Amino acid sequence: MTLGSLFDGIGVFPLAGIHSGITPLWASEIEKIPVSITKRHFPGMEHLGDITALHGAEIPAVDVITFGSPCQNLSAAGNRTGLSGEKSSLYHHAIRIIKEMREATNGRFPVIAVWENVMGAFSSNDRMDFRAVLQSFADTGVPMPVSGRWAYAGMVRGRRPDVAWRLLDAQYWGKPRLPQRRRRIFLVADFGGERAGEILFRPGGVQPDSAACGPSGMSAPKRNRVPAEKTGREISGITVCPFQKIRMRGTAGRKDTNSFLGSFGKRGDPFPTILASDTNTFALWYGEEYKNGVIRDLMPVECERLMGLPENWTRYGADGREISDSARYRALGNAIALPCAEYIMRGIAEALGG
Repeated sequence: MTLGSLFDGIGVFPLAGIHSGITPLWASEIEKIPVSITKRHFPGMEHLGDITALHGAEIPAVDVITFGSPCQNLSAAGNRTGLSGEKSSLYHHAIRIIKEMREATNGRFPVIAVWENVMGAFSSNDRMDFRAVLQSFADTGVPMPVSGRWAYAGMVRGRRPDVAWRLLDAQYWGKPRLPQRRRRIFLVADFGGERAGEILFRPGGVQPDSAACGPSGMSAPKRNRVPAEKTGREISGITVCPFQKIRMRGTAGRKDTNSFLGSFGKRGDPFPTILASDTNTFALWYGEEYKNGVIRDLMPVECERLMGLPENWTRYGADGREISDSARYRALGNAIALPCAEYIMRGIAEALGG
């Protein structure tokens, strides 16, 4: 089985594909730092460049196409202009490429398409954006839910492709589980059968340790991290409490004391979502005395751990030079949590492999 990755970022879908026995053939990405990172890890993967210049009939046909299209105009932290926004409208190029490839291969490829995006896609543009996404995949009209709100999981059946979606939160995935709150929509479209639900809703939330990365030569994430059930609680006298920095700033500006105090994390709280535009802050102290503590930002390698990625995945580019911390934070904030991607890729491998 083969994979093509649009809006590839730092290669999380290709990495998950390799862990699942699916070979990444090509990727499309325009950001220089992520391209350099993936060239280092996947030297045999072809880089196709700007998605707007691609034609689905002219690139290698693959079994699976994945894409996490830009979320800036869909996110609650963005301008909410939705799929018509300058960045998020690039989504339509991915749909075009999929259709062009299927037309050129008489409907054989791709067999599966996977779309990933922020939870805000459920509500942007008065909830019409997600309806447009479903309709673009299903190629048919999709009614709005009676409730007026999209469920966190659902299906569109009755014709090709078979479509299912599900909201996955990174904090409930991986082994050990990732102590980061990161909710993302994953949509699976099966053009060759009715396996979308089989791929997306199969049991088994906690995945086993990843196998070696294979052709990339990169090992799976080291499993020497603190167990998730202890993260955020007292560990040998050490207490860790993550902060909701954006909430802090907003409530401080409004002088909302109660909400401001609520932005301070408690023992056992997961880290807030890692963002491309900012670093995450937490407090760490010894014993019960706050005066024995410090407040600091997460280091890039800690962000990699929270994403379930191999340590130092983003540290070096293809030329062997170290990448700046700011560029690593940005790349990681735009990425997908690896255990969630692996769950999808393993489901695809099982469904297509029989």
